[in-house]
Amino acid sequence: MTDGKLDPSDLRAAERFILENTKPIAPPLVPEITLRLAEESLPIWQKTEDELGELNVPPPYWAFAWAGGQAVSRYLLDHAEICRGKPAFDLGAGSGISAIAAAKTGAAHVVAADIDRLALAACALNAAANAVTLETTARDMLSGPPPKEAVVIVGDLFYERELADRVLRFIEGAKREGCSVYIGDPRRSYFPEGKFTLLAEYQVPVTRELEDFEIKRTTVWLA
Repeated sequence: MTDGKLDPSDLRAAERFILENTKPIAPPLVPEITLRLAEESLPIWQKTEDELGELNVPPPYWAFAWAGGQAVSRYLLDHAEICRGKPAFDLGAGSGISAIAAAKTGAAHVVAADIDRLALAACALNAAANAVTLETTARDMLSGPPPKEAVVIVGDLFYERELADRVLRFIEGAKREGCSVYIGDPRRSYFPEGKFTLLAEYQVPVTRELEDFEIKRTTVWLA
């Protein structure tokens, strides 16, 4: 704690914040996985602002199972051969749902990447709860070279223009390095139409507190 505020770089304090403000919940489309999630959006958003706001940390996106992450995780679990024996990278991992799905299907090594250190603490807690092992990194992978010959997972990252542009550049670079890139997205505002190959579509139960519908039509794509 710093001046009564939570320092997200303090792992124990971050874990305590997560445990105190979430509950173990199985996302509806991926019941095989249990995550520490917020039951309601407003209280944890307010708590994050109250306890973390002065430190300029991101909103608690990690506390929710977003439609894109659920969809791509469902697809990976149903097609276990995709990640089996291969390195996997989950960009903007949030709760770690897709990283956990990759690990469950036998990925050789899994990295959950997120610039929010609270998200990384949530990933670690969630991985332990699901009896899988993964590595976490706070490095901004979009600013560096992509991995080589890996499975790259992109769940719900096309919601802001600048971020979407960076993600698209990263995907293009990853493909040049021999990666297979799987994307789950409900066609957010900056999703690049016509760029990817459609693989599957799901009707994902979500909350009206966060989305415009209770069921979000969400597609999985191959870049």
